[in-house]
Amino acid sequence: MDTTRTILHVDMNCFYASVEMAERPELRGRPVIVGGDEENRHGIVLTASYPAKRRGVKTAMTLWEARRACPEAIIVPPRYGLYIAYSSQARSLYNEYTDLVEPFGLDEAWLDVSKTLPSWNGDAKRLARHIKRRIATQLGVTVSVGISWNKIFAKFGSDHDKPDGLMEIKPEHMEQVVWPKGVRELLYVGPATERKLHHIGIFTIGQLALADDYAVQRMLGKMGTVIQSFARGLDEAPVRPYEPSIGDIAHIVKGVGNGITTPFDVEDATTARQVIWLMGESVAQRLRAQGLAARTISAFGRDFKTLASRSHQTTLARPTQLTSEICSTAADLLCTDWDFAHGEKLRALGVHASNLSPAQTWMQLDIFGEETRRMQLLDLDHTIDELRHRFGNKAVRRLSELSDTRLASIDPERDNVVHPVSFFA
Repeated sequence: MDTTRTILHVDMNCFYASVEMAERPELRGRPVIVGGDEENRHGIVLTASYPAKRRGVKTAMTLWEARRACPEAIIVPPRYGLYIAYSSQARSLYNEYTDLVEPFGLDEAWLDVSKTLPSWNGDAKRLARHIKRRIATQLGVTVSVGISWNKIFAKFGSDHDKPDGLMEIKPEHMEQVVWPKGVRELLYVGPATERKLHHIGIFTIGQLALADDYAVQRMLGKMGTVIQSFARGLDEAPVRPYEPSIGDIAHIVKGVGNGITTPFDVEDATTARQVIWLMGESVAQRLRAQGLAARTISAFGRDFKTLASRSHQTTLARPTQLTSEICSTAADLLCTDWDFAHGEKLRALGVHASNLSPAQTWMQLDIFGEETRRMQLLDLDHTIDELRHRFGNKAVRRLSELSDTRLASIDPERDNVVHPVSFFA
């Protein structure tokens, strides 16, 4: 285990809300929520200030639920261009301390300061405090910083000392500080992985680190080996610097996807379309939750016998976040690519949306009424999103799910969470 590196993870606290408060000082100290269209009961909480969180407001909560939890909350619409500008300024500041800066979304970044630390007398905390002061002074927002010898534990540190915190995790701290925490607090352990680990009696990061390798891999496959190495502090992934000429926008969410290895063989086009619609609905729902729309839609399948994968994609005339457009496009792509009539079978299918842009809040109407129809479909999608958020993902289901019992157990939104920004190269 290489413990010679010094890596910082810097996380801007309640980023969207903090930027809004920096731009509007009269909002400081008040319960601020950045979300969608409250008047039309659309959208969810993207982020909330700490006063709002203390009243029970949570990320991904619908706005009407947030208003019920905190009636005095101030709800403001997101301004993505402004957030990107703040993120770019922060990254420029980080680059004054090291050229090894890796963004992880708009509000987070890893900094490898191993080579520059001697100029700070080897004092990583002193360097971190200096960065924190400059961010607060120049941008008007606070950051939490984690320090460790690897990226995973550096992020763990920033996550566990908020807001405006500073935590250093050294090798001798691992068993006392990190291992007692629940497995869900480890990067890339989502709800589905947590449930699987609980099933084999693994509840803490320490239990995962000390567990039998074969048992973990049998339950989780190759990803089990990866997260177990994370738990053991064996992450050696380098901090990958971004290219300034490309800009920070290249490192935020690039795509939203969902795929599944089905519990049965997909032998016909009808079933393939049904599964693709299940996956595509989840993709569209996540796009709407993040205020994004996609121009490029792709669908992939994996052959039952050879395990070979094929995928096709198409670029739409205009960005979309409509369930019907995303799902029908993906289903057509998949069924064109696979010949079920001649015996081809699939065991894995998926949908991916890319070429993303912020969803427009306005549409250019046309004389044929097409955009009016799309706006009505979007209203319907938002209504279904809110019902599912309130009563569960199966509160509103398609007839195809009910008519095919094999699809009844599939819950793509619960079981197939895809991290929006990849940690891996």
